[in-house]
Amino acid sequence: ATGEFHPYLGTVDAIDQPTAVVFDLDPGSPATVVDCCRVALRVRSMLGDLGLRAWAKTSGWSGLHVYVPVNGTTRFEEAKAFARAVARQLEQDDPGLVTSQMARDKRPGKVFVDWSQNARGKSTVAPWSLRGWEVPTVSMPVTWEEVEGVAPAGDPRPLTFVADDALRRAEAGDLFAPVATVVQPLPVTADGAP
Repeated sequence: ATGEFHPYLGTVDAIDQPTAVVFDLDPGSPATVVDCCRVALRVRSMLGDLGLRAWAKTSGWSGLHVYVPVNGTTRFEEAKAFARAVARQLEQDDPGLVTSQMARDKRPGKVFVDWSQNARGKSTVAPWSLRGWEVPTVSMPVTWEEVEGVAPAGDPRPLTFVADDALRRAEAGDLFAPVATVVQPLPVTADGAP
């Protein structure tokens, strides 16, 4: 048995200011985490064009999360508008693979880019958290090289981690640590578009 940890994006000292913008990439069957990796690489490229750095982690189940640390004065309304604009652009660029629409009937075979997670009071599973499955998997920080390796290979197994894997990785340090300290302003226009 395990208890999952789902922290808010705000902190006690700044509850109305997210520490990061989160892109929750959720595959609709028969899409898998492999498809999420393909979308994550597009997200990273789009963010890179805007001068933003991002970190990836598995959801601990079938999806992938891309975090853009802000750790500044960004408010939830700005973060959500930015995430929605990125999600809609991804959907426009590849409607056969990506949807920004929450409706379940829009998701089969696509990756839902859940931009709505960037609202006050929403939470996302924490990095390093065990998930409450029969065999608990871990929401594991991963390198972009690992994401790049899975996307063309089509094999999701390298992105499945259990507790022993997490312990071994933790010994080498926390890949996700920069998300807590990197400060980046969002390049948001009046309509929230990147």
